Amino acid sequence: MLKSSGAMAGATLLSRLLGMVRVMVYARFMGDGAIASAFVYAFQIPNLFRRLLGEGALTAAFIPLFKHKEKTEGDKAMWHTANAVVSALVVVAALGVGLVMLGISLALMWGGVGDHTRLMLELLRVVFPYMLLVCLAAVFMGMLNSRGFFFIPAMGATLLNVVMIATVLLVAPHWGDDLGEQIFALAFGVLVAGVAQAGFQLPYLFREGYRPRWVAPWRNDSVREVVRKMIPATIGVAAFQFNIIITQTLAFWIERATGAKIVAAFEYAVRLMELPQGVFGVSLATFLLPTLAGLAADKQFPEFRDALRRGMGYLFFVNAIAAAMLIVLAEPMVRLLFERGEFTADSTRRASFALMCLAPSLLTYSAVNVMARAFYAMGDTKVPMQISAVCLCLNIVVLVPLLFTFPKGQQAGALGLANALSSLVNVGLLSYALKRKMPKWEFQPLLRPLAGMLLAAGVAGVTAWFLHGQWVANFGRETVWLKIGEVFAPAIVAALGYWGITAAIGLREARDLTALFRRGRPGE
Repeated sequence: MLKSSGAMAGATLLSRLLGMVRVMVYARFMGDGAIASAFVYAFQIPNLFRRLLGEGALTAAFIPLFKHKEKTEGDKAMWHTANAVVSALVVVAALGVGLVMLGISLALMWGGVGDHTRLMLELLRVVFPYMLLVCLAAVFMGMLNSRGFFFIPAMGATLLNVVMIATVLLVAPHWGDDLGEQIFALAFGVLVAGVAQAGFQLPYLFREGYRPRWVAPWRNDSVREVVRKMIPATIGVAAFQFNIIITQTLAFWIERATGAKIVAAFEYAVRLMELPQGVFGVSLATFLLPTLAGLAADKQFPEFRDALRRGMGYLFFVNAIAAAMLIVLAEPMVRLLFERGEFTADSTRRASFALMCLAPSLLTYSAVNVMARAFYAMGDTKVPMQISAVCLCLNIVVLVPLLFTFPKGQQAGALGLANALSSLVNVGLLSYALKRKMPKWEFQPLLRPLAGMLLAAGVAGVTAWFLHGQWVANFGRETVWLKIGEVFAPAIVAALGYWGITAAIGLREARDLTALFRRGRPGE
Protein backbone atom coordinates (compact mmCIF):
# COMPACT_ATOMS: atom_id res chain seq x y z
CA MET A 1 0.00 0.00 0.00
CA LEU A 2 2.72 2.45 1.00
CA LYS A 3 4.91 1.62 -1.99
CA SER A 4 2.14 1.83 -4.60
CA SER A 5 0.53 4.97 -3.21
CA GLY A 6 4.02 6.32 -2.58
CA ALA A 7 4.97 5.90 -6.24
CA MET A 8 1.87 7.79 -7.26
CA ALA A 9 2.50 10.33 -4.52
CA GLY A 10 5.93 10.99 -6.03
CA ALA A 11 4.38 11.87 -9.37
CA THR A 12 1.59 13.75 -7.65
CA LEU A 13 4.12 15.65 -5.56
CA LEU A 14 5.88 16.80 -8.72
CA SER A 15 2.53 17.74 -10.24
CA ARG A 16 1.39 19.59 -7.12
CA LEU A 17 4.68 21.41 -6.77
CA LEU A 18 4.40 22.52 -10.39
CA GLY A 19 0.78 23.38 -9.66
CA MET A 20 1.99 25.54 -6.79
CA VAL A 21 4.48 27.21 -9.13
CA ARG A 22 1.58 27.82 -11.50
CA VAL A 23 -0.46 29.44 -8.72
CA MET A 24 2.56 31.55 -7.73
CA VAL A 25 2.93 32.73 -11.32
CA TYR A 26 -0.80 33.43 -11.49
CA ALA A 27 -0.70 35.38 -8.21
CA ARG A 28 2.16 37.56 -9.42
CA PHE A 29 0.42 38.11 -12.75
CA MET A 30 -3.14 38.88 -11.63
CA GLY A 31 -3.21 39.27 -7.81
CA ASP A 32 -6.56 38.71 -6.05
CA GLY A 33 -8.68 41.50 -7.53
CA ALA A 34 -11.83 41.44 -9.66
CA ILE A 35 -10.16 40.13 -12.85
CA ALA A 36 -8.43 37.36 -10.90
CA SER A 37 -11.71 36.37 -9.26
CA ALA A 38 -13.46 36.24 -12.64
CA PHE A 39 -10.81 33.90 -14.06
CA VAL A 40 -10.62 31.74 -10.92
CA TYR A 41 -14.39 31.28 -10.83
CA ALA A 42 -14.65 30.60 -14.57
CA PHE A 43 -11.89 28.00 -14.44
CA GLN A 44 -13.35 26.33 -11.37
CA ILE A 45 -16.50 25.28 -13.19
CA PRO A 46 -14.89 22.98 -15.81
CA ASN A 47 -12.11 22.15 -13.34
CA LEU A 48 -14.82 20.81 -11.05
CA PHE A 49 -15.26 18.00 -13.56
CA ARG A 50 -11.58 17.10 -13.28
CA ARG A 51 -11.96 16.73 -9.55
CA LEU A 52 -15.27 14.90 -9.79
CA LEU A 53 -14.18 12.59 -12.60
CA GLY A 54 -10.42 12.29 -12.39
CA GLU A 55 -10.46 11.95 -8.61
CA GLY A 56 -14.06 10.95 -8.05
CA ALA A 57 -17.31 9.81 -9.54
CA LEU A 58 -16.41 8.47 -12.97
CA THR A 59 -13.45 6.46 -11.77
CA ALA A 60 -15.42 5.32 -8.72
CA ALA A 61 -18.14 3.91 -10.99
CA PHE A 62 -15.90 2.73 -13.83
CA ILE A 63 -12.92 1.05 -12.12
CA PRO A 64 -14.88 -1.68 -10.24
CA LEU A 65 -16.72 -2.59 -13.45
CA PHE A 66 -13.48 -2.53 -15.45
CA LYS A 67 -11.80 -4.84 -12.90
CA HIS A 68 -14.83 -7.13 -12.81
CA LYS A 69 -14.80 -7.53 -16.60
CA GLU A 70 -11.08 -8.31 -16.52
CA LYS A 71 -11.51 -10.99 -13.86
CA THR A 72 -14.66 -12.64 -15.21
CA GLU A 73 -14.64 -12.18 -19.00
CA GLY A 74 -11.06 -11.39 -20.01
CA ASP A 75 -9.23 -8.57 -21.73
CA LYS A 76 -11.42 -8.43 -24.84
CA ALA A 77 -14.59 -7.74 -22.86
CA MET A 78 -12.68 -5.32 -20.64
CA TRP A 79 -11.50 -3.17 -23.56
CA HIS A 80 -14.94 -3.36 -25.19
CA THR A 81 -16.46 -1.99 -21.99
CA ALA A 82 -13.86 0.77 -21.92
CA ASN A 83 -14.68 1.83 -25.47
CA ALA A 84 -18.41 1.82 -24.74
CA VAL A 85 -17.86 4.13 -21.78
CA VAL A 86 -15.53 6.40 -23.76
CA SER A 87 -18.06 6.61 -26.61
CA ALA A 88 -20.86 7.55 -24.23
CA LEU A 89 -18.63 10.06 -22.53
CA VAL A 90 -17.70 11.83 -25.75
CA VAL A 91 -21.34 12.13 -26.80
CA VAL A 92 -22.65 13.38 -23.46
CA ALA A 93 -19.75 15.71 -22.71
CA ALA A 94 -19.79 17.24 -26.21
CA LEU A 95 -23.53 17.82 -25.92
CA GLY A 96 -23.09 19.42 -22.50
CA VAL A 97 -20.28 21.67 -23.73
CA GLY A 98 -22.32 22.78 -26.73
CA LEU A 99 -25.41 23.63 -24.65
CA VAL A 100 -23.45 25.55 -22.03
CA MET A 101 -21.52 27.56 -24.62
CA LEU A 102 -24.77 28.36 -26.45
CA GLY A 103 -26.39 29.48 -23.19
CA ILE A 104 -23.43 31.71 -22.32
CA SER A 105 -23.44 33.27 -25.80
CA LEU A 106 -27.15 34.05 -25.56
CA ALA A 107 -26.72 35.56 -22.10
CA LEU A 108 -23.92 37.81 -23.39
CA MET A 109 -25.99 38.84 -26.42
CA TRP A 110 -28.99 39.82 -24.32
CA GLY A 111 -26.81 41.91 -22.01
CA GLY A 112 -27.96 43.17 -18.65
CA VAL A 113 -24.93 41.86 -16.76
CA GLY A 114 -22.24 43.89 -15.04
CA ASP A 115 -18.67 44.14 -16.25
CA HIS A 116 -17.45 41.70 -13.56
CA THR A 117 -19.99 39.04 -14.53
CA ARG A 118 -19.52 39.64 -18.28
CA LEU A 119 -15.77 39.01 -18.02
CA MET A 120 -16.40 35.82 -16.06
CA LEU A 121 -18.90 34.56 -18.67
CA GLU A 122 -16.57 35.37 -21.56
CA LEU A 123 -13.76 33.46 -19.87
CA LEU A 124 -16.08 30.57 -19.05
CA ARG A 125 -17.09 30.28 -22.70
CA VAL A 126 -13.43 29.81 -23.62
CA VAL A 127 -12.46 27.33 -20.89
CA PHE A 128 -15.62 25.19 -20.67
CA PRO A 129 -14.59 22.74 -23.48
CA TYR A 130 -11.84 21.67 -21.07
CA MET A 131 -14.59 19.56 -19.50
CA LEU A 132 -14.63 17.17 -22.47
CA LEU A 133 -10.85 16.85 -22.48
CA VAL A 134 -10.63 16.21 -18.77
CA CYS A 135 -13.39 13.60 -18.94
CA LEU A 136 -11.32 11.63 -21.43
CA ALA A 137 -8.20 12.04 -19.31
CA ALA A 138 -10.14 10.73 -16.30
CA VAL A 139 -11.21 7.54 -18.09
CA PHE A 140 -7.70 6.95 -19.41
CA MET A 141 -6.35 7.43 -15.89
CA GLY A 142 -8.84 4.94 -14.46
CA MET A 143 -7.89 2.35 -17.08
CA LEU A 144 -4.19 2.72 -16.33
CA ASN A 145 -4.80 2.62 -12.56
CA SER A 146 -6.74 -0.63 -13.01
CA ARG A 147 -3.83 -2.11 -14.94
CA GLY A 148 -1.49 -1.28 -12.07
CA PHE A 149 -0.05 1.99 -13.39
CA PHE A 150 -0.19 4.84 -10.89
CA PHE A 151 2.91 6.92 -11.63
CA ILE A 152 2.30 7.56 -15.35
CA PRO A 153 -1.32 8.81 -15.07
CA ALA A 154 -0.33 11.15 -12.25
CA MET A 155 2.38 12.60 -14.48
CA GLY A 156 -0.30 13.81 -16.90
CA ALA A 157 -1.20 16.57 -14.47
CA THR A 158 2.46 17.59 -14.44
CA LEU A 159 2.33 18.17 -18.17
CA LEU A 160 -0.85 20.20 -17.72
CA ASN A 161 0.86 22.51 -15.23
CA VAL A 162 3.91 22.94 -17.47
CA VAL A 163 1.70 24.12 -20.35
CA MET A 164 -0.23 26.53 -18.13
CA ILE A 165 2.94 28.01 -16.61
CA ALA A 166 4.41 28.52 -20.08
CA THR A 167 1.20 30.28 -21.14
CA VAL A 168 1.50 32.84 -18.34
CA LEU A 169 5.20 33.49 -18.84
CA LEU A 170 5.50 33.36 -22.63
CA VAL A 171 2.10 34.09 -24.16
CA ALA A 172 -0.01 36.25 -21.83
CA PRO A 173 2.31 39.32 -21.74
CA HIS A 174 1.96 39.62 -25.54
CA TRP A 175 -1.78 38.87 -25.74
CA GLY A 176 -3.03 42.43 -25.14
CA ASP A 177 -2.35 45.81 -23.59
CA ASP A 178 -3.85 45.25 -20.14
CA LEU A 179 -4.77 42.49 -17.70
CA GLY A 180 -8.38 42.40 -18.88
CA GLU A 181 -7.18 41.27 -22.32
CA GLN A 182 -4.16 39.22 -21.25
CA ILE A 183 -6.28 37.05 -18.95
CA PHE A 184 -7.79 35.36 -22.05
CA ALA A 185 -4.38 33.88 -22.87
CA LEU A 186 -4.66 31.89 -19.63
CA ALA A 187 -8.09 30.64 -20.70
CA PHE A 188 -6.85 29.34 -24.06
CA GLY A 189 -3.83 27.85 -22.27
CA VAL A 190 -6.23 25.71 -20.24
CA LEU A 191 -7.54 24.09 -23.43
CA VAL A 192 -4.06 23.33 -24.76
CA ALA A 193 -3.14 21.84 -21.39
CA GLY A 194 -6.24 19.62 -21.45
CA VAL A 195 -5.28 18.17 -24.84
CA ALA A 196 -1.77 17.49 -23.56
CA GLN A 197 -3.00 15.74 -20.41
CA ALA A 198 -5.34 13.38 -22.25
CA GLY A 199 -2.97 12.62 -25.11
CA PHE A 200 -0.04 11.90 -22.80
CA GLN A 201 -1.67 8.70 -21.50
CA LEU A 202 -2.63 7.12 -24.83
CA PRO A 203 0.77 5.57 -25.74
CA TYR A 204 0.82 3.68 -22.44
CA LEU A 205 -2.72 2.41 -22.98
CA PHE A 206 -1.76 1.24 -26.48
CA ARG A 207 1.06 -0.82 -24.96
CA GLU A 208 -1.49 -2.51 -22.70
CA GLY A 209 -3.59 -3.50 -25.71
CA TYR A 210 -6.20 -0.74 -25.82
CA ARG A 211 -7.43 0.37 -29.24
CA PRO A 212 -10.03 3.17 -29.49
CA ARG A 213 -13.21 1.97 -31.18
CA TRP A 214 -16.68 3.43 -31.47
CA VAL A 215 -19.13 1.28 -29.50
CA ALA A 216 -22.77 2.39 -29.62
CA PRO A 217 -23.54 3.28 -26.00
CA TRP A 218 -27.29 3.64 -26.29
CA ARG A 219 -28.26 0.18 -25.02
CA ASN A 220 -24.95 -0.99 -23.62
CA ASP A 221 -25.34 -2.66 -20.21
CA SER A 222 -21.91 -1.51 -19.01
CA VAL A 223 -22.68 2.11 -19.83
CA ARG A 224 -26.00 1.85 -18.01
CA GLU A 225 -24.28 0.47 -14.94
CA VAL A 226 -21.64 3.19 -14.94
CA VAL A 227 -24.29 5.91 -15.34
CA ARG A 228 -26.46 4.38 -12.62
CA LYS A 229 -23.57 4.41 -10.15
CA MET A 230 -21.96 7.59 -11.37
CA ILE A 231 -24.88 9.97 -10.80
CA PRO A 232 -25.08 9.46 -7.02
CA ALA A 233 -21.32 9.05 -6.81
CA THR A 234 -20.88 12.51 -8.31
CA ILE A 235 -22.42 13.93 -5.15
CA GLY A 236 -21.11 11.27 -2.81
CA VAL A 237 -17.38 11.57 -3.42
CA ALA A 238 -17.40 15.27 -4.25
CA ALA A 239 -18.26 16.91 -0.95
CA PHE A 240 -15.17 19.10 -1.03
CA GLN A 241 -15.54 20.07 -4.67
CA PHE A 242 -19.25 20.88 -4.44
CA ASN A 243 -18.70 22.82 -1.25
CA ILE A 244 -15.98 24.85 -2.94
CA ILE A 245 -18.03 25.74 -6.03
CA ILE A 246 -21.20 26.54 -4.05
CA THR A 247 -19.38 28.69 -1.53
CA GLN A 248 -17.42 30.40 -4.29
CA THR A 249 -20.68 31.18 -6.11
CA LEU A 250 -22.05 32.90 -3.01
CA ALA A 251 -18.73 34.68 -2.53
CA PHE A 252 -18.64 35.81 -6.16
CA TRP A 253 -22.11 37.32 -5.76
CA ILE A 254 -21.15 39.12 -2.54
CA GLU A 255 -17.87 40.27 -4.05
CA ARG A 256 -19.68 41.76 -7.03
CA ALA A 257 -22.14 43.54 -4.75
CA THR A 258 -19.74 44.85 -2.09
CA GLY A 259 -16.33 45.04 -3.75
CA ALA A 260 -14.78 42.66 -1.20
CA LYS A 261 -11.96 40.36 -2.32
CA ILE A 262 -13.04 36.81 -1.49
CA VAL A 263 -12.99 34.36 -4.42
CA ALA A 264 -9.35 34.58 -5.46
CA ALA A 265 -8.13 34.87 -1.84
CA PHE A 266 -9.93 31.66 -0.90
CA GLU A 267 -8.66 29.91 -4.03
CA TYR A 268 -5.05 30.56 -3.02
CA ALA A 269 -5.79 29.06 0.41
CA VAL A 270 -7.40 26.00 -1.21
CA ARG A 271 -4.37 25.48 -3.42
CA LEU A 272 -2.04 25.48 -0.44
CA MET A 273 -4.21 22.99 1.44
CA GLU A 274 -4.52 20.76 -1.63
CA LEU A 275 -0.76 20.27 -1.80
CA PRO A 276 -0.63 17.76 1.09
CA GLN A 277 -4.16 16.52 0.36
CA GLY A 278 -3.29 15.69 -3.23
CA VAL A 279 0.18 14.32 -2.59
CA PHE A 280 -0.90 11.72 -0.06
CA GLY A 281 -4.67 11.80 0.46
CA VAL A 282 -5.73 11.57 -3.18
CA SER A 283 -2.83 9.26 -4.05
CA LEU A 284 -3.79 6.81 -1.30
CA ALA A 285 -7.49 7.01 -2.18
CA THR A 286 -6.73 6.39 -5.86
CA PHE A 287 -4.66 3.32 -4.97
CA LEU A 288 -7.31 2.01 -2.55
CA LEU A 289 -10.26 2.04 -4.96
CA PRO A 290 -9.06 -0.73 -7.34
CA THR A 291 -7.49 -2.56 -4.39
CA LEU A 292 -10.70 -2.54 -2.35
CA ALA A 293 -12.77 -3.32 -5.44
CA GLY A 294 -10.64 -6.42 -6.09
CA LEU A 295 -10.97 -7.58 -2.46
CA ALA A 296 -14.72 -7.01 -2.53
CA ALA A 297 -15.05 -8.93 -5.82
CA ASP A 298 -13.18 -11.87 -4.23
CA LYS A 299 -15.24 -11.50 -1.01
CA GLN A 300 -12.09 -11.09 1.08
CA PHE A 301 -13.76 -8.82 3.61
CA PRO A 302 -11.27 -9.22 6.51
CA GLU A 303 -8.52 -8.06 4.17
CA PHE A 304 -10.87 -5.32 2.91
CA ARG A 305 -11.39 -3.96 6.43
CA ASP A 306 -7.69 -4.18 7.26
CA ALA A 307 -6.66 -2.34 4.07
CA LEU A 308 -9.21 0.40 4.73
CA ARG A 309 -8.20 0.77 8.38
CA ARG A 310 -4.49 0.86 7.54
CA GLY A 311 -5.05 3.35 4.75
CA MET A 312 -6.96 5.71 7.01
CA GLY A 313 -4.30 5.38 9.70
CA TYR A 314 -1.55 6.40 7.29
CA LEU A 315 -3.75 9.23 6.03
CA PHE A 316 -4.32 10.65 9.51
CA PHE A 317 -0.65 10.29 10.39
CA VAL A 318 0.59 12.42 7.49
CA ASN A 319 -2.22 14.96 7.44
CA ALA A 320 -2.24 15.71 11.18
CA ILE A 321 1.20 17.32 11.07
CA ALA A 322 0.46 18.93 7.69
CA ALA A 323 -2.70 20.59 9.05
CA ALA A 324 -0.84 21.85 12.12
CA MET A 325 1.84 23.47 9.97
CA LEU A 326 -0.73 25.06 7.65
CA ILE A 327 -2.47 26.65 10.63
CA VAL A 328 0.61 27.90 12.48
CA LEU A 329 2.67 28.95 9.46
CA ALA A 330 -0.15 30.12 7.18
CA GLU A 331 0.96 33.74 6.86
CA PRO A 332 4.69 33.10 6.24
CA MET A 333 3.78 30.38 3.72
CA VAL A 334 1.49 32.68 1.76
CA ARG A 335 4.02 35.51 1.98
CA LEU A 336 6.84 33.31 0.67
CA LEU A 337 4.88 31.81 -2.19
CA PHE A 338 2.63 34.58 -3.45
CA GLU A 339 3.53 38.06 -2.21
CA ARG A 340 5.01 39.73 -5.28
CA GLY A 341 3.76 41.68 -8.28
CA GLU A 342 0.00 42.21 -8.08
CA PHE A 343 -0.23 40.11 -4.89
CA THR A 344 0.20 42.60 -2.03
CA ALA A 345 0.65 42.38 1.75
CA ASP A 346 -3.13 42.84 2.11
CA SER A 347 -3.62 39.89 -0.25
CA THR A 348 -1.35 37.84 2.03
CA ARG A 349 -3.46 38.64 5.09
CA ARG A 350 -6.68 37.68 3.34
CA ALA A 351 -5.38 34.38 1.93
CA SER A 352 -3.53 33.33 5.10
CA PHE A 353 -6.58 33.88 7.31
CA ALA A 354 -8.65 31.77 4.89
CA LEU A 355 -5.98 29.04 5.06
CA MET A 356 -5.98 29.00 8.87
CA CYS A 357 -9.76 28.48 8.86
CA LEU A 358 -9.65 25.83 6.12
CA ALA A 359 -6.62 23.78 7.24
CA PRO A 360 -8.40 21.62 9.89
CA SER A 361 -10.52 20.13 7.11
CA LEU A 362 -7.40 18.54 5.60
CA LEU A 363 -7.91 15.44 7.77
CA THR A 364 -11.66 15.22 7.31
CA TYR A 365 -11.86 15.75 3.56
CA SER A 366 -9.11 13.21 2.95
CA ALA A 367 -11.00 10.76 5.16
CA VAL A 368 -14.21 11.40 3.20
CA ASN A 369 -12.33 10.61 -0.02
CA VAL A 370 -11.14 7.25 1.32
CA MET A 371 -14.34 6.21 3.11
CA ALA A 372 -16.51 7.03 0.09
CA ARG A 373 -14.33 4.76 -2.02
CA ALA A 374 -14.95 1.93 0.41
CA PHE A 375 -18.66 2.21 -0.35
CA TYR A 376 -18.03 2.38 -4.11
CA ALA A 377 -15.80 -0.69 -4.00
CA MET A 378 -18.80 -2.57 -2.54
CA GLY A 379 -21.10 -1.19 -5.26
CA ASP A 380 -22.91 1.30 -3.01
CA THR A 381 -23.06 4.87 -4.31
CA LYS A 382 -26.35 5.97 -2.73
CA VAL A 383 -25.32 6.25 0.91
CA PRO A 384 -22.38 8.62 0.32
CA MET A 385 -24.64 10.66 -1.97
CA GLN A 386 -27.30 11.04 0.70
CA ILE A 387 -24.75 11.99 3.36
CA SER A 388 -23.04 14.53 1.13
CA ALA A 389 -26.37 16.10 0.22
CA VAL A 390 -27.04 16.66 3.93
CA CYS A 391 -23.58 18.13 4.41
CA LEU A 392 -23.94 20.42 1.41
CA CYS A 393 -27.09 21.89 2.90
CA LEU A 394 -25.36 22.22 6.26
CA ASN A 395 -22.45 24.01 4.61
CA ILE A 396 -24.74 26.62 3.06
CA VAL A 397 -26.70 27.09 6.29
CA VAL A 398 -23.47 27.72 8.21
CA LEU A 399 -21.83 29.82 5.51
CA VAL A 400 -24.48 32.47 4.87
CA PRO A 401 -24.47 34.00 8.37
CA LEU A 402 -20.68 33.70 8.57
CA LEU A 403 -20.22 35.65 5.32
CA PHE A 404 -22.25 38.53 6.70
CA THR A 405 -20.68 38.49 10.18
CA PHE A 406 -16.99 38.21 9.26
CA PRO A 407 -15.40 41.66 8.79
CA LYS A 408 -14.48 42.85 5.32
CA GLY A 409 -11.04 41.51 4.44
CA GLN A 410 -11.59 38.27 6.37
CA GLN A 411 -14.68 36.93 4.60
CA ALA A 412 -12.63 34.31 2.78
CA GLY A 413 -12.12 32.75 6.22
CA ALA A 414 -15.87 32.23 6.47
CA LEU A 415 -15.71 29.90 3.48
CA GLY A 416 -12.91 27.91 5.09
CA LEU A 417 -14.65 27.57 8.44
CA ALA A 418 -17.94 26.48 6.90
CA ASN A 419 -16.19 23.83 4.81
CA ALA A 420 -14.26 22.55 7.84
CA LEU A 421 -17.43 22.14 9.93
CA SER A 422 -19.46 20.41 7.21
CA SER A 423 -16.62 18.01 6.39
CA LEU A 424 -16.36 16.95 10.04
CA VAL A 425 -20.05 16.05 10.04
CA ASN A 426 -19.55 14.19 6.75
CA VAL A 427 -16.89 11.94 8.30
CA GLY A 428 -19.09 11.18 11.30
CA LEU A 429 -22.07 10.19 9.17
CA LEU A 430 -19.96 8.08 6.80
CA SER A 431 -18.45 6.24 9.78
CA TYR A 432 -21.89 5.44 11.15
CA ALA A 433 -23.17 4.30 7.73
CA LEU A 434 -20.13 2.11 7.12
CA LYS A 435 -20.64 0.40 10.48
CA ARG A 436 -24.25 -0.38 9.54
CA LYS A 437 -23.25 -1.74 6.13
CA MET A 438 -20.31 -3.74 7.47
CA PRO A 439 -21.03 -4.70 11.12
CA LYS A 440 -17.51 -6.04 11.69
CA TRP A 441 -16.01 -2.73 10.69
CA GLU A 442 -14.73 -0.85 13.75
CA PHE A 443 -13.68 2.79 13.66
CA GLN A 444 -12.70 2.74 17.35
CA PRO A 445 -9.23 1.18 16.77
CA LEU A 446 -8.38 4.34 14.82
CA LEU A 447 -9.42 6.74 17.57
CA ARG A 448 -6.63 6.06 20.05
CA PRO A 449 -3.83 6.43 17.47
CA LEU A 450 -5.61 9.50 16.10
CA ALA A 451 -5.67 11.06 19.56
CA GLY A 452 -1.91 10.44 19.83
CA MET A 453 -1.35 11.97 16.41
CA LEU A 454 -3.38 15.07 17.25
CA LEU A 455 -1.57 15.51 20.57
CA ALA A 456 1.81 15.17 18.86
CA ALA A 457 0.69 17.56 16.10
CA GLY A 458 -0.39 20.07 18.75
CA VAL A 459 3.03 19.92 20.40
CA ALA A 460 4.66 20.28 16.97
CA GLY A 461 2.43 23.27 16.20
CA VAL A 462 3.41 25.05 19.42
CA THR A 463 7.06 24.30 18.64
CA ALA A 464 6.73 25.73 15.13
CA TRP A 465 4.96 28.84 16.47
CA PHE A 466 7.73 29.49 19.02
CA LEU A 467 10.55 28.88 16.53
CA HIS A 468 8.89 31.11 13.94
CA GLY A 469 8.76 33.95 16.44
CA GLN A 470 12.41 33.43 17.31
CA TRP A 471 13.41 33.38 13.65
CA VAL A 472 11.65 36.67 12.89
CA ALA A 473 13.06 38.32 16.05
CA ASN A 474 16.64 37.25 15.33
CA PHE A 475 16.89 37.14 11.55
CA GLY A 476 13.88 38.98 10.11
CA ARG A 477 12.33 38.28 6.71
CA GLU A 478 13.83 40.92 4.43
CA THR A 479 15.25 38.56 1.79
CA VAL A 480 13.88 35.54 -0.04
CA TRP A 481 16.28 33.22 1.79
CA LEU A 482 15.14 34.57 5.15
CA LYS A 483 11.51 34.04 4.12
CA ILE A 484 12.37 30.46 3.16
CA GLY A 485 14.00 29.93 6.54
CA GLU A 486 10.99 31.51 8.26
CA VAL A 487 8.84 28.69 6.89
CA PHE A 488 11.10 25.66 6.65
CA ALA A 489 13.26 25.95 9.77
CA PRO A 490 10.28 25.80 12.19
CA ALA A 491 8.43 23.28 10.00
CA ILE A 492 11.32 20.80 9.74
CA VAL A 493 12.10 20.89 13.46
CA ALA A 494 8.41 20.52 14.31
CA ALA A 495 7.95 17.63 11.86
CA LEU A 496 10.93 15.76 13.29
CA GLY A 497 9.54 16.30 16.76
CA TYR A 498 6.17 14.95 15.62
CA TRP A 499 7.79 11.86 14.15
CA GLY A 500 9.79 11.32 17.33
CA ILE A 501 6.76 11.65 19.61
CA THR A 502 4.58 9.31 17.54
CA ALA A 503 7.40 6.75 17.34
CA ALA A 504 8.02 7.01 21.09
CA ILE A 505 4.38 6.28 21.93
CA GLY A 506 4.47 3.26 19.62
CA LEU A 507 2.16 4.25 16.77
CA ARG A 508 2.21 1.64 14.02
CA GLU A 509 2.00 4.28 11.30
CA ALA A 510 5.24 5.91 12.45
CA ARG A 511 6.91 2.50 12.65
CA ASP A 512 5.74 1.42 9.19
CA LEU A 513 6.81 4.63 7.51
CA THR A 514 10.19 4.50 9.25
CA ALA A 515 10.65 0.93 8.05
CA LEU A 516 9.69 1.92 4.51
CA PHE A 517 12.38 4.60 4.40
CA ARG A 518 15.01 2.37 6.02
CA ARG A 519 14.48 -0.92 4.21
CA GLY A 520 12.25 -0.07 1.27
CA ARG A 521 9.27 -2.00 2.66
CA PRO A 522 6.78 -1.33 5.46
CA GLY A 523 7.10 -3.27 8.69
CA GLU A 524 4.87 -6.22 9.30
